[in-house]
Amino acid sequence: MAASITRALASVQRVLGHNLTGKTQCLESLLDPARRCPPPTLVQTRTKKRHFIPPSVGAKHKTFSEQESKAKAAGVVVRQQYMERVINITCTAGIFDPYIPPEGDARLSTLSKEGLRQRTEQLKQSAGSQLAVRKIKDHDPDFNTKGFPARAQEIFIEAHANLTSFNKENLHSLVTERCYPEMVRGNRYKTLRWSFLESLEPPRVVHVRCPDMVSKGNLYGQVTVRMHSKQTLAIYDRFGRLMYGSEAVPRDVLEYVVFERHLVSPYSRWRMHGKIVPAWAPPKDPIIKTIMIPGPQLKPWEEFEESNYEVPKPKAVQWHK
Repeated sequence: MAASITRALASVQRVLGHNLTGKTQCLESLLDPARRCPPPTLVQTRTKKRHFIPPSVGAKHKTFSEQESKAKAAGVVVRQQYMERVINITCTAGIFDPYIPPEGDARLSTLSKEGLRQRTEQLKQSAGSQLAVRKIKDHDPDFNTKGFPARAQEIFIEAHANLTSFNKENLHSLVTERCYPEMVRGNRYKTLRWSFLESLEPPRVVHVRCPDMVSKGNLYGQVTVRMHSKQTLAIYDRFGRLMYGSEAVPRDVLEYVVFERHLVSPYSRWRMHGKIVPAWAPPKDPIIKTIMIPGPQLKPWEEFEESNYEVPKPKAVQWHK
């Protein structure tokens, strides 16, 4: 009886021991994913063959035509390059038949000999202006040579006021795309102070032209207005130093301002297009530039003594024009 119990216990122990070993192996396989995943298999595949390899630095075919012919032989399509230039049809690229101001304008009397001669030349130029005025009135019935100068002067004052405040949105609506870069060029990091004081003479229309561009019916109206006024202008650099002009000293300014409008477009308006500077105009005053004079390199505990310091003179350098 005792021998049978002993044999039964041994068989139970063998069964339990075998089950515990299997459970341990299952747990190890779950904790180690490398034992669960099969080993990776590598399969070699052939890549696409390159028909055209870009030439290196010291290649045999160096010119562009040789490279292009080699690419065409390899079956590579080379895209054709077109020489195109973007144009803007909302305004013209310049001033057509510009007005030639008479020499000594605003200084000669109409009673003198030279003044009478200038008056006769103006009458001759007005014949072409009359034809242009008729074309402008066909598209703009409200246009009038007597009422337009006052309107043009308002556009002129408002455009310069927006230029000093750097209001780009309003400035684009007052000047054309040709005039805008000429007005804002070189104004970065500068402060402008401009004011219109009074008109010495009432503005008047001196020249009118109605050219066409691209097609025959695409008409543009260009009106040149003579303005003689008193203004003040001062330009300061980024350090606040005066570069040009003065805010306290007004100056008499004689200008010939050109205004343009795209007559065919119903949404167009009169905008400032440019200025005419006569050849006999006096030269402008030079701009006062601010330069930095190099000083000695001081240490934090040293102080600069201006009386004992000498400004180094620049070295003589040979140059050619």
